[in-house]
Amino acid sequence: MSIIEQIISINDVLKEVFNFVRTDKTVQPDFEEYLATIGAKSVPSSQIEKVFLPYIFERVIGDKAQTVIELFCNSASSKNQEVAKALNNNIYSIFAIKKVLKNGFELYNLINEKLYTVNSLTKMTNLRGIHAGQFLVARIFNYKGEYYLVEIANVLSDTQKGEAYKYAVMKAVQNPELVYKDNPDKENEIKTNIADMYKKFIKKFDTEEIITSNKFADDIIGSFCDDEAGDLREKIVPVTEYKYFEVPELQNTYNNFMENSVGGFATHNATYDVGIVFDKEKGLYAIPFYQTFCKIFEGENVENKEACIKYFLTNDAVSDRILKRVADKYPNFMNVINEILKTNLTFDELIKTYKSYYLEHNMYSSATVLYTSQAFSGTFDFMETMMNRPAPAAAPKNIGRNDPCPCGSGKKYKNCCMKVNV
Repeated sequence: MSIIEQIISINDVLKEVFNFVRTDKTVQPDFEEYLATIGAKSVPSSQIEKVFLPYIFERVIGDKAQTVIELFCNSASSKNQEVAKALNNNIYSIFAIKKVLKNGFELYNLINEKLYTVNSLTKMTNLRGIHAGQFLVARIFNYKGEYYLVEIANVLSDTQKGEAYKYAVMKAVQNPELVYKDNPDKENEIKTNIADMYKKFIKKFDTEEIITSNKFADDIIGSFCDDEAGDLREKIVPVTEYKYFEVPELQNTYNNFMENSVGGFATHNATYDVGIVFDKEKGLYAIPFYQTFCKIFEGENVENKEACIKYFLTNDAVSDRILKRVADKYPNFMNVINEILKTNLTFDELIKTYKSYYLEHNMYSSATVLYTSQAFSGTFDFMETMMNRPAPAAAPKNIGRNDPCPCGSGKKYKNCCMKVNV
């Protein structure tokens, strides 16, 4: 099958998915509700793709929490199954545009560090204005050995490199799997890094777990990861009181993400315990309130213990491996959990209920993955460059975009102080 024939097949399936959304007795009313919620009830047919594509890939429906494209896969005819399953296994990321090709693009995935040649499902004339040097927030997928561009959610200019890297790091923290998805070489690098770091951690601390205050956790993690000399055990200063409470700085949004990440635990106003845990297979974790959580199963009267348990169960940053570690320590783990939740679950049922994503995906810790991420290190390099650059010069009235910048940096004005003066 030629690429043209594959594009026709893919577009035919997307039309079938659209018909499915409009006619399925479960999906159709949900789609109408979705349109009303986002204020797109009267969106013209020419613009429907902008709301339709995010809906079918991201919207979760039903008790089994399936996306619309997954529901379509279950009901699709055999001739559509192959394309539908390929669409379901898509990659949503931010890409640097390296080249604009006759029928697509050469894109570099900032998150998994892999170069892709992708074919456009629409005519390239529909994508005028997109050029090399820009960044795409986009969705691609592999079908029969070829990659196709199925959605462009946003376009960032070449002057928004900092925003592009910030977005890449945020997505990597939210879902570490994106760093190595579809890139086995990157996953092998992460595995090797974990094995080396684990040996170093055991040699340094003679244990897999450290309990300390959030005021010292950053120093311990940073010094260990940077392989600094000296005995870090003197920095292990646990808290004297164990209680659970909400920490505003842990509630990251896109706007405050880099500020909170750079500041680390030590900048938080409150003081609480942090468990620094190294899992031999999945890497380094830094878990707020880890010892507080453990104290619940030691029979101590932990303040807000119900909220603490719900935090550990529902927080996506707490992996199934962390829960299993605590359950292995305390034989009464499920008795306490069931008593507080008023349930009668086994440990396996608990994990399937609250950590199903971890069961379905091979997830390494975000801290370990970030230390192998070029986007992460690139973000800090970019921030340092911006902090050290000359003060923006007032622009002469007749300066052109391509003229030398008046600040004396040697760059063109459009690539330097023009970004600040606009």
